[in-house]
Amino acid sequence: MSDVWLVVGLGNPGPNYAHNRHNLGFMTVDALAARAGASFVTRSHGRALAAAVRIGVMPGGAPGPRAVLAKPQTFMNLSGGPVAELAGYFGATPDTVIVVHDDIDLPAWEIRLKRGGGEGGHNGLRDISKALGTKEYIRVRCGVGRPPGRQDAAAYVLADFPASLRPDVALLVDKAADAVERVVLEGLGAAQLAFHTPPRSPSGDRLVGGSTVPVCCVSAGESPAPTASTQAEGVVQHPPKGSGDDSPAAVDGESGGPETAREGGGPA
Repeated sequence: MSDVWLVVGLGNPGPNYAHNRHNLGFMTVDALAARAGASFVTRSHGRALAAAVRIGVMPGGAPGPRAVLAKPQTFMNLSGGPVAELAGYFGATPDTVIVVHDDIDLPAWEIRLKRGGGEGGHNGLRDISKALGTKEYIRVRCGVGRPPGRQDAAAYVLADFPASLRPDVALLVDKAADAVERVVLEGLGAAQLAFHTPPRSPSGDRLVGGSTVPVCCVSAGESPAPTASTQAEGVVQHPPKGSGDDSPAAVDGESGGPETAREGGGPA
């Protein structure tokens, strides 16, 4: 195992995408950088922003392990090149690469962690797997829930979170950052044990999106319907829910719109 971690937040560059559901990865590494008091600089020939940090604190108060936080500045479906270049430059191996991304197949506000497995059609993950030559890197999956009604999945993830949900978004980002720290400090197994157990209120009810929901009313694979938000252009062909082996959610465009995985990149 390498002695340096590479923590990659997936998202799309530019102010138009900054608060999209699809940019939860960027938000998480921003939070980690703020905790470390670090600033991002341009790397990988301008194709990524990176910050060298120490993650967390070791027993006794010593700084935690060395890590590089990264935000690819290509569009989502071309994330692999910058990630592979940064991994090679800093000497990170796939077992110390962590990728943080949004997931519409995961109930809103939940965090799940895994190593390897399918990409579920997620263009960013697929490109990273191709560039690294392996799927055996760690994923921190941030649940955003499925689109309400018949809303297009691409429009849903490329829309901003509603203003009313900003407190919940901040909590989710903070929880994702905590998950990254737990993986680095204690290992994937310990982090999974901590974050795969749904939080409960003192009464035993499950906490969802900052609100208390009785356990009897929320099943294991269910989440409250996400709030509708601003539409964005795009056509998406998305694998049906449950079509993978615990695979992360995806936006896998085949034709048309900003979600298309086309040469030159796009925000999917």
